[in-house]
Amino acid sequence: MIAFVKLLIKLVKLALAVSLVFPAVYFRTPWLASLRDWAFGLVFMISLGLIVSEILGWTRNSSQRQVILSVFILAIASFSFSLAVTTEVKFQLTKQAILNREASQLETLGQHFIVGYRNLEEVKTLVKKGAIAGVFITRRNIQNKTPDEINQEIQSLQAIRDNQGLSPLWIATDQEGGIVSRLSPPLTQLPPLSSIIKDKKDIDSTKEDVIRYASIQGKELSEIGINLNFAPVVDLNYGVISSEDKYSKIYLRAISADKDIVAKVALWYCQTLADYGVTCTIKHFPGLGRVDTDTHLEDAQLKTSVAELTQADWVPFREVMSKTNAFTMLGHAQLIAVDPDHPVSFSQQVVTDIIRDKWQHNGILITDDFSMHAVYSSQDGLEAATVKAINAGVDLILMAYDTDLYYNAMNALLQAESANRLDITVLKSSNTRLKQAIRKIL
Repeated sequence: MIAFVKLLIKLVKLALAVSLVFPAVYFRTPWLASLRDWAFGLVFMISLGLIVSEILGWTRNSSQRQVILSVFILAIASFSFSLAVTTEVKFQLTKQAILNREASQLETLGQHFIVGYRNLEEVKTLVKKGAIAGVFITRRNIQNKTPDEINQEIQSLQAIRDNQGLSPLWIATDQEGGIVSRLSPPLTQLPPLSSIIKDKKDIDSTKEDVIRYASIQGKELSEIGINLNFAPVVDLNYGVISSEDKYSKIYLRAISADKDIVAKVALWYCQTLADYGVTCTIKHFPGLGRVDTDTHLEDAQLKTSVAELTQADWVPFREVMSKTNAFTMLGHAQLIAVDPDHPVSFSQQVVTDIIRDKWQHNGILITDDFSMHAVYSSQDGLEAATVKAINAGVDLILMAYDTDLYYNAMNALLQAESANRLDITVLKSSNTRLKQAIRKIL
């Protein structure tokens, strides 16, 4: 009976050791960002406990079966422990290397990042270092706070910049209306923009309603200190519904299937937000309305020809780009006809050749969140993707969900700069665009 109990305990320990492998391997991936400290702590403590208990519990009287199980437990627990510790130490060294740099070394490249945060003091440190261009505010940052309290927190960040004599931070959010309303409550929960024009034959008759809608958002966002809104969605609504799409759900967020309606509504919306000092962001170029997978969780491909996209999906983008100071958000779908090897967000063939050179567009280009699978797990990886994006002419890299990714991305840019792998001409043009953009909201 005693032997059976001992064997059972060994088997439980083995199962526990095996269960630690997954968090040990993946605790630093973006989708575990909210549980990262817990995951690392559990792996560290439990694996160390298993190692110590097996070493101290070994006796010469142990049966061969028990010895074999002990070896497996030690091997697996040691693997998880060493992998987790090595990964964490490597990250912390990178983070400290960034934070220990002089602000003057970080400001030039730092102005190309907008980051989300879970810890206000950490993001304040980045602001003090001049290491970022802005912050992304979402639901986790405002829970149980009044608009005044949110504004005070934002102003505490802006005050740091003001005291340094630097331009204001971009304070960004995702307040589209409908299912993507990150600041509601306390801000007004509005339906999607599409609800305003639904079943209306004369789109021009809805202009005042669109302006009224945008005015509510613009006024409320401005009052709490937001100056950049990641809206409107100008992807065309092709009614694509897929079990593979967990988060994007463009069919619920798009304005219309009609390119001309989308162009008009988006233009009215952006012009109205600008009246309140809030810059809009049209998204998600090259258009996700036809895509049936979710770049949050997997790769996505857009196989439509450039000719067809030019006549349809790109019409709203071109219209708003040419008539406003809107930012354009680059999605992570691969535009197969142009560049089958890279997501659009860091594709030189798309960003440089089409948007910058062919279209001669000199507005701000911002990526969708680089925490998404389509970037983080791409064949290039986060670091190379960041360098490629900047060299292609992207102005801002967004890291909304997982702030920790910023340190690896910034380190990649600093290393590329030292190795002369950053295109200085492209970088200077981007820096000029960013300075001009922030002046327009002052």
